[in-house]
Amino acid sequence: MIRWPHNNKTRGRGRPYVYSPTVILRCFIVRIWFRLDSNRALHEYLAMDLSYNRKVMTGCGLSRIPNRRTFDRRLATISNDIKNRINTMGELFVNDKIINPFVLSTDSTLMKAKGYVWHKSSMEEGVLPRSGIDTDARWGFSHTKGWIFGYKLHLISSTGSIIVPLSADFTTANIPDNQMYSILTASIPFTIIRRTLYMSADPGYDDHELYNLSTDMGFQLVCPAKRYKNTSEERIKLVEFYESDVGQAIYSLRGMSIEPLIGHIKSAFRIDPLPVRGYDNTCAIVLLSVLLYQILVYYNCKTNIDNPMTIKYMLGT
Repeated sequence: MIRWPHNNKTRGRGRPYVYSPTVILRCFIVRIWFRLDSNRALHEYLAMDLSYNRKVMTGCGLSRIPNRRTFDRRLATISNDIKNRINTMGELFVNDKIINPFVLSTDSTLMKAKGYVWHKSSMEEGVLPRSGIDTDARWGFSHTKGWIFGYKLHLISSTGSIIVPLSADFTTANIPDNQMYSILTASIPFTIIRRTLYMSADPGYDDHELYNLSTDMGFQLVCPAKRYKNTSEERIKLVEFYESDVGQAIYSLRGMSIEPLIGHIKSAFRIDPLPVRGYDNTCAIVLLSVLLYQILVYYNCKTNIDNPMTIKYMLGT
């Protein structure tokens, strides 16, 4: 069992939390696990006077049930804590020698916002034509999906036989991948980065600054790189490595690792289209799904399941 310390720190100034971040996190994992569609449903589930529900409540560390408004407030503020726990879980996979971080991969995926779309013309005019629009969502473009109104999940994952997220972040759909690369890599624990030699990424990360950033961190970014009319010698070296047998082998790992991983997480937790509105809520739900995926795969590895990444059967229907 994975145990995190109860953290009852204050929120800057003011009173400490009545319910620690760990307790609240466990409650939200129950919501994701049993596919409860709202905090109201979570509250009602925990309030059921049945032996199993009481065991779940005890497992969450609750002596009494938070009210629904407490769940609403805490869901909107828990995302940073979840990101830190995702990083911690990634480190655990490496320290327990479940994965080898020799080659990592990074990518992003667009997710449709819940409800109606907000067309750009209306958005620019500040006109909200109807209710049910997530006003925090934005338009983003994908070469495979076209224009999507919603958000974007950014991931770094392992490659190899066990594929798990090691770092995750969440933005509106209009944020380019290369803007999030430094944030994602900086959040990976040093115990992982110091063992990493290569990062595989798609053409969206083909950026001079990102190559230099990666080199400074001690690994090489491998992207599809092309020669141009006045290509510098430095870039020619990147092109030649990418086109080499080793470079092609490293880049091909993307298609066997992070791409199917993203699809698996979205399918298992039913987060595309998103089940909630508003940036804070969607961020928390999506990152919780990533964290729960890590937890379930880790549990499967420790209990010697034949295919540790098979998790759908473990989730509530």
